[in-house]
Amino acid sequence: MEYENFNDLLAFVAVAREGSFTRAARQLGVSQSALSHTIRGLETRLGIRLLTRTTRSVSPTEAGLRLLNTAAPRFDEITQELASLNDLRDKPAGTIRITAAEHAANSVLWPKLSALMHDYPDVKIDINVDYSMTNIVSQRFDAGLRLGDQVEKDMIAVRIGPDLRMAVVGTPEYFSRHPKPRTPHDLQKHSCINLRLPTHGNPMVWEFEKNGTPLNVRVEGQWVFNSTTPRLRAALAAYGLACVPEDMVTEHLKEGTLVRVLREWCPAYQGYHLYYPSRRQSSQAFQLVVEALRHRT
Repeated sequence: MEYENFNDLLAFVAVAREGSFTRAARQLGVSQSALSHTIRGLETRLGIRLLTRTTRSVSPTEAGLRLLNTAAPRFDEITQELASLNDLRDKPAGTIRITAAEHAANSVLWPKLSALMHDYPDVKIDINVDYSMTNIVSQRFDAGLRLGDQVEKDMIAVRIGPDLRMAVVGTPEYFSRHPKPRTPHDLQKHSCINLRLPTHGNPMVWEFEKNGTPLNVRVEGQWVFNSTTPRLRAALAAYGLACVPEDMVTEHLKEGTLVRVLREWCPAYQGYHLYYPSRRQSSQAFQLVVEALRHRT
């Protein structure tokens, strides 16, 4: 079978990856009906069904999954190779897509990359704030940010920040009404401001450690959020205790608007790392971003 172009295969890859004709049509800049017609034409030419359609979702059949696993990586390689041609230009150029949690985006990406971007107007940074363990290959991100011990072993990892430590904090007003906890177990008697990640049904447990012995505590309270900044805001409003990255509360602790407890129970974690596939063709713009983010002691 000969092809004059591969638009129908690109359309199929988009639908299969997105699991939705609506999202794929938006991504490709075509109408949903035109996209559906393209997929039907491809299935007719191949003589086999590639997608299973329901009222709520679209998923590849066995044949569709085989085609997706074969075609998608090749299209990705072509896209990356085209992006690398920017190296032939006088200045670095291109869009770098990065996925990161809110704290990482605020504490590392923004301060380091905002200082860089004024000098490179042809480089674009597309940051997706997401707490889920995103598959950067299937979601077509150039790189992601995770704590060092969370990076998959088949990825290249570049340390971009110092070790992190969590801090359990509350306001003086809150502690005027409640005794300070002496051990993590005491938190079960307190109103605690929780975090629920997209990949977890229940709020996250609070993780502690002392003398090498870990201790996890499940806490309760009035408020549950899916990001860190609102939890700090709720703590400042005296709704209870929050467990947040230490650097977020440094100024509040100095000013006395927050009080820290259980410090000796909060261990240091490996800092943030930028990670990306080892087979990635690194453009000049991407290498520029990596070097700007690299942690230097």
